Amino acid sequence: MTEARGSAGQAHARYAPGTPCWVSLMVHGLEATQDFYQGLFGWEFRQGPQHLGAYVRALLDGREVAGIGRLPADRRLPVAWTPYLASDDVDSTAHVVRLSGGTIAVGPLDAADAGRMAIGSDPAGAVFGIWQGAAHPGAALAGVPGTPAWNELRTYDSVGVVKFYATAFGYEPQPAAAGGDEGKGEGEGNGDYVTLLVEGRPVAGIRGVGSALPRDRGPHWMTYFEVADPDAAAERVLELGGQVLTPARDAEHGRVAQVSDPEGARFSLVRSAR
Repeated sequence: MTEARGSAGQAHARYAPGTPCWVSLMVHGLEATQDFYQGLFGWEFRQGPQHLGAYVRALLDGREVAGIGRLPADRRLPVAWTPYLASDDVDSTAHVVRLSGGTIAVGPLDAADAGRMAIGSDPAGAVFGIWQGAAHPGAALAGVPGTPAWNELRTYDSVGVVKFYATAFGYEPQPAAAGGDEGKGEGEGNGDYVTLLVEGRPVAGIRGVGSALPRDRGPHWMTYFEVADPDAAAERVLELGGQVLTPARDAEHGRVAQVSDPEGARFSLVRSAR
């Protein structure tokens, strides 16, 4: 699998519809979470739109790569990284999501002058965002350590949701070869993997894992962050108070470890094969 935004350097000024353009994390302890990711990825932070409460944008070399917000104190929602999929018209996309069996839980609404957004879920319950960029088109840096490298849906089986995403976002699905183990993931090895293409370019994946899906998680999106050394980065996660869920291992498209931050948000560390 190639990276969703290509080689190292500045990301697209405009993201084609369906392309993951941003990742965001909502947590209870915003300051402590900032300390964790600054220690892991070297991120710095500045204030972002406050339309859903306290929110900061993470920067590398002065360019925005991700967002972190504070969950309302009275809401015990799952803490998870959420990819935002680009749209030229959030309202229209949200309408198609509903018609296709998905749910829109937040919005569509304006995020100041940054853009317009919605948060929804697919028919199996996996949460994603929709982003119509204005002043903020999305991530401004890609392909270097500390930036999102890939997004992959973990679900019961790919067949059940591929049609939904193809209809809602215009993806061209590309199933893995029989017996294959595509993608950047840990490699459950059942071959149930579909790559999602935009304009012929791989941008995300769907992995069906059947009963291997954690009961406490359900279907969910997994964000992969580029690192120079997944083994060392996983050790750093432990030092910073997180957990290593799957130690680093070599996969077809790079070396990967799955970890979680101190609040339990799961993500993967990947050194992509070049």
